[in-house]
Amino acid sequence: MNKKVGYAIAIAVALAAPYFLYPVFLMKVLCFALFACAFNLLIGFTGLLSFGHAAFFGGAGYITGHVLKVMGLPFELGIAAGVIVAALIGLIMGGLAIRRQGIYFTMITLALAQMLYFVFLQAPFTGGEDGLQGVPRGKLLGVIDLESDITLYFVVLAICIAAYALIVRTVHSPFGQVLKAIKENEPRAISLGYDVDRYKLLAFVLSASLSGLAGATKTVVLGFETLTDVHWSMSGLVVLMTLVGGLGTLTGPIVGAILIIALENKLGDLGNWLAAMTSIEWFRSIGESVTIVTGFIFIVCVLAFRRGIVGEISALFKRAPAASSSAH
Repeated sequence: MNKKVGYAIAIAVALAAPYFLYPVFLMKVLCFALFACAFNLLIGFTGLLSFGHAAFFGGAGYITGHVLKVMGLPFELGIAAGVIVAALIGLIMGGLAIRRQGIYFTMITLALAQMLYFVFLQAPFTGGEDGLQGVPRGKLLGVIDLESDITLYFVVLAICIAAYALIVRTVHSPFGQVLKAIKENEPRAISLGYDVDRYKLLAFVLSASLSGLAGATKTVVLGFETLTDVHWSMSGLVVLMTLVGGLGTLTGPIVGAILIIALENKLGDLGNWLAAMTSIEWFRSIGESVTIVTGFIFIVCVLAFRRGIVGEISALFKRAPAASSSAH
């Protein structure tokens, strides 16, 4: 019941948010939150650390941008095309990577993703280093004009809620229980008769598809796609979001995404406010040191909050009843 109340409050806040905060910033947060949740489905519940998720995120963004801008297809087909291509890339990459385990799996995903990065760098339809600019938003179902930020926000919110519901359903399904078993003890899962490689590949493709949905939606929101989204640093960023928020928790990646994206976009404003309050001019330079600040947060989380923010809070609530019962 508490979870239902929490979700209801979160949805109510999300519905009211665009009337108080910049809608484009909120949509960007939603897209990265979905990206982090998709990545967490693979690492948090299956135990596979991919360092190539930028290929799905950015690749889908490029395909969606090309379909909408050059081919002139509707919004729905543009998003669908991005997701399908991300799923195909995931199928190929996952098929090659799951043959190995541990660091070897991670290195294969990184190598394949960097190969795709150079493909997108050289491909004529991507715009190279200039990126793909001027992507139109189009109309939803050919009727609802998405040029309005408020209108698009609610569409993006609906997409992200539906995708998150799919992730929750997957985690709590028999399929999700097998994934958890693989993470906990893969040899035992094999001994029980499960085709472990097949389950891992399905999880990889699902994670890739949802990452592609996040990337495709982000391209529509911002109206452009650049090489930043397919670079290895984007894969590192989503790892950071997931670890800071809470690995293997359903809401942790959302919290991590909100924190990291808010820092990237609002750190300069925070520095100016601190400089005005304290008269220390050094604070004004904080906005130029986003990577240093996020790195510091990561170090603090690794040392003090090993389960991530949400993971530590959940553990605290679990310890509290145990402590009270033992006291009695």
